[in-house]
Amino acid sequence: MALRRRRRKELPPLVEARRDTMLAAVKSDARDKPGTYRLLAEDGEVLYVGKSKGVRTRLLTHFRAEYPRDKSARMIAEAHSVAWDYEPSEFAACISELRLIKRWRPRYNVAMKRDARHYAFIRLTAGPAPKLHVVRGSHGHDDATYFGPFHGAVQLAEALRELNDALGLRDCALDTRMHFADQVELPVAVARTPGCIRYEIGRCLGPCVAATTAAQYDERVRLAREFLAGRHDAPIVALREAMEASSERLEFERAAALRDKVTRLESLQAQFTRLRFAVETLSFTYTVSGDGGDDRAYVIRRGRVRHEGPAPRTPAEQALFDARVAEVFAPVARDSGAVPAHEIDELLLVASWFRQHPAELERATPTAPALTRSA
Repeated sequence: MALRRRRRKELPPLVEARRDTMLAAVKSDARDKPGTYRLLAEDGEVLYVGKSKGVRTRLLTHFRAEYPRDKSARMIAEAHSVAWDYEPSEFAACISELRLIKRWRPRYNVAMKRDARHYAFIRLTAGPAPKLHVVRGSHGHDDATYFGPFHGAVQLAEALRELNDALGLRDCALDTRMHFADQVELPVAVARTPGCIRYEIGRCLGPCVAATTAAQYDERVRLAREFLAGRHDAPIVALREAMEASSERLEFERAAALRDKVTRLESLQAQFTRLRFAVETLSFTYTVSGDGGDDRAYVIRRGRVRHEGPAPRTPAEQALFDARVAEVFAPVARDSGAVPAHEIDELLLVASWFRQHPAELERATPTAPALTRSA
């Protein structure tokens, strides 16, 4: 009690009065049901979005935090009101929280998904001369394409370096200006020396020194995308052929170096194979019992929620749901490891949910064989 009095004395009187008003509202109106909640500033700005399987209990923990040491207490001190919405289940609350964070981007929500820091992705940038590089998490709103998620950022970066070298893709700074050989307008003189060291030693096509055309570079990018998607292994084949040729010429050191490159690319390829298998296992229908009988059915494909709605209770409703499932899984083209930026956080959330609740995965219903072939 003494600690509580000391903490509250540190708050300005107006802030303390506002805090007490919000606390009284939570105590009298909030219930311990699954849901999301929002802390709002005076002008309506959403400061923070949270979720819980028991909204009332979770909100009360924010009010018990020590000011100014704890982040929760600082948020409460800045907030002017608190609002909450109930969801039928904890899973629904998780999905809703993520979508609200993406919608409002509250400044107190540090990350879209708390597990994101444990994963690395290969990011393929947009624009001229796209670049492949390793990042953690995603920007969530850019035009890049992501491949992943992976464990082991350092090993991933080493393997990606070999892929860039094998295909001659750039790894320079994102703001480096590109000068393609087929540009209509070029500078008076394009610097070639010292220029790009990777170009000088034959490991980059040199899109920054007009050493390649845009079409030639784009073709290499296409090969990289297909390799990362598991559609071919041309870079490995080329390195293996070069390794064998070096061995035949008795250039054993070069052959050994090429062998190591092949090993790293094969490791990257193996990671993608495991990734596709893991993500493809997250393709099913998932019915969740809801509070007050509000059961919900989700259609999940490759770790992303493609459809959600009330669980079907009648034959007619089941027929409509089955039609929706067939629609979600209708595309016959095989998905790759590519993940649009805006879907990464949901993929991580769904994967994390079923990793933390393995019994829930056992309750999921696999789609029919005719449908799962396209997943």
